Amino acid sequence: MAINNDCGQHAESTKFPDQVWRRKLRRQLLNWFRRNARDLPWRAAPTPYQTWVSEIMLQQTQVATVVEYYQRFLKRFPDIQTLATATEQEVLRYWEGLGYYRRARQLHLAAKTIMTNHHGCFPTTFPEVLALPGIGRYTAGAILSISMGLRHPIVEANTIRLFARLLHVSTKVATVQTQTLFWEFAAWILPHKHLSDFNQALMEVGSLICTPKSPACDKCPLRTLCPTFVSQAFDKIPKPKQKTKLEQIQEVAIVVQHRDGHRVLLRQCQADQRWAGLWDFPRFACDIKCSQELTTAEQQQITQETHDLADVQIDDLIPLTSIKHGVTKYRITMNCYTAKLKRDQTAKNPTLQWVSLSELDNYPLSTTGRKICQVLNREHV
Repeated sequence: MAINNDCGQHAESTKFPDQVWRRKLRRQLLNWFRRNARDLPWRAAPTPYQTWVSEIMLQQTQVATVVEYYQRFLKRFPDIQTLATATEQEVLRYWEGLGYYRRARQLHLAAKTIMTNHHGCFPTTFPEVLALPGIGRYTAGAILSISMGLRHPIVEANTIRLFARLLHVSTKVATVQTQTLFWEFAAWILPHKHLSDFNQALMEVGSLICTPKSPACDKCPLRTLCPTFVSQAFDKIPKPKQKTKLEQIQEVAIVVQHRDGHRVLLRQCQADQRWAGLWDFPRFACDIKCSQELTTAEQQQITQETHDLADVQIDDLIPLTSIKHGVTKYRITMNCYTAKLKRDQTAKNPTLQWVSLSELDNYPLSTTGRKICQVLNREHV
């Protein structure tokens, strides 16, 4: 079978293989999935709510990471009403560590929208689901097909790679033309029944077998239908993305200790900052190294930066730890210090809070902020 899609053709007969090929794909894929599907907590009799939560969590996050977070989230927020009536801070606390926190805020907002506009019942039509905050074309189709068995195609990272190889697409997959081709193909291969299993099977093969590098073709149920398997052009199809250049960031974080000896200062990250809505210790860009003895000029710089950021006067700077953390394209090295509050001061700004060490568990913190907490607990600072 020879397929060479340049995405410039429009007749179905030239874009896609024949109906015999399609029947084989459907049959082989479904048979494989029924024997090999992973036992995942959101797959056992999935409700629209469960599928929705899992799909949002799985965006840009590995399945192995999501499982524990999903189970903990569902235990605390078992239904739409419980999620809608929770505070944003609590939702963020249960999302903490998954990253991309806008997902959690949109999920929370969408739950409120469902309570207001749909009487607490998850909508059942594509336009209604698509209108919910944080839900795009793929997620809407996934929820409706997986939890309700409705006939909607899906195109996401794993199926894009699978489709590119099944269609031998050598162009960039992110172009509008190629994406349009993939959506048409996803609709063309959809069966008229077993929609939930079929769409999950596509993603499962893409995730476990049709991997970006060294795909496990010997285990693939579709290898006899795949022209890329025949040509062994896996390093070229899909066309590799350009590697993102990593950006190194140096920061300083200050654990400001209250004069009562029991509380530390937290600052809520603003909407235009990394970890927006979460809480953190006062932090700022600075290339001072934690292992070095601070010069007078460095102490003055840290003291002034902390005052500008959190409106407090500090002294007695002591090195605490150095933390390395990666987030998206950034590689953060954060040097942390403890400091004493110079004089009693009540935080009047609602984005500043004095919190006891025992209360820190109740606040949604940045990943690095939580790591600092762990150090504080070990050191009993």
